[in-house]
Amino acid sequence: MIARKVKVVLGVIGADCHAVGNKIIMSVLEPLGIDVVNLGVMVSQEEFVDAAIETGAEAILVSSIYGHGEIDCMGFRDHCVERGLSDILLYVGGNLVIGKREFSKIESHFKGMGFDRVFRPSVDLAEVANLLKADLSQKRSIQKPDVEPSEFRKAG
Repeated sequence: MIARKVKVVLGVIGADCHAVGNKIIMSVLEPLGIDVVNLGVMVSQEEFVDAAIETGAEAILVSSIYGHGEIDCMGFRDHCVERGLSDILLYVGGNLVIGKREFSKIESHFKGMGFDRVFRPSVDLAEVANLLKADLSQKRSIQKPDVEPSEFRKAG
């Protein structure tokens, strides 16, 4: 069986124009077998969702460095659900809030907003790739029935 290549949409949300980290993320993920559709900087929620639909991406990776991720990401999961992407994986990372807060509180807040994973600015990107592959593998195995539909008909 040939492993399906992972396709993700990546971008920097909101009015954030920090491009370097975004390019680094892409340069690390692609050699690890992840097909990255990089939307660049200053990306709206609508643009993320449109790109995920157009490309058939299984995950959206949202980056925010300027501290306004908390505001920019509000309602992101709802937006995905409204557009038919209820099962898409949502990852977010970077400097997500202004001021100093315990990361556990930031993580809890963003998970409460519907993000599947939340990352610190200093995350190991190889770890992100491994988590992404594992999360998608688990999601695919849950969605795939153990028995093919034609076998249901034969058994019935």
